[in-house]
Amino acid sequence: MTRTLRAIRVALLVPLALLLAGAAPSAHASPRHGLHGDWLSLAVTRGDARSSDTRGVLLLCDPPQGHAHAARACRQLAAAGGNIDRIPRRTGVMCPMLYAPVTASAHGRWNGHRVDFTRTFSNSCVMKARTGAVFDLTS
Repeated sequence: MTRTLRAIRVALLVPLALLLAGAAPSAHASPRHGLHGDWLSLAVTRGDARSSDTRGVLLLCDPPQGHAHAARACRQLAAAGGNIDRIPRRTGVMCPMLYAPVTASAHGRWNGHRVDFTRTFSNSCVMKARTGAVFDLTS
């Protein structure tokens, strides 16, 4: 029985070791995305974390493209130094007190710095009021 258990353990550990060895970055590895300048991979998921209702785009800002409101989103990000939390909240917006959660996430590079942003908002109106055009993925 111990011989069988040892064989099973080896059968499970060898593929894992090979996977981890292949995943280790080399010292001379190039960036995997190959993008230059300011860019963000944006996603908005409606509902809870298990939802499959996700929209996403790649926002490029040199020149602005890939997003329905790329020029405006890039201007707002530039004014905020790439920090989505620093985008001024829109004033005068009346959002309904309706709970329809949306999770906004952004990952990428801005001015050479890594951007990782994930927030859940009570609804899409609140999200757009707090993040400007960045997560406005409507046409």
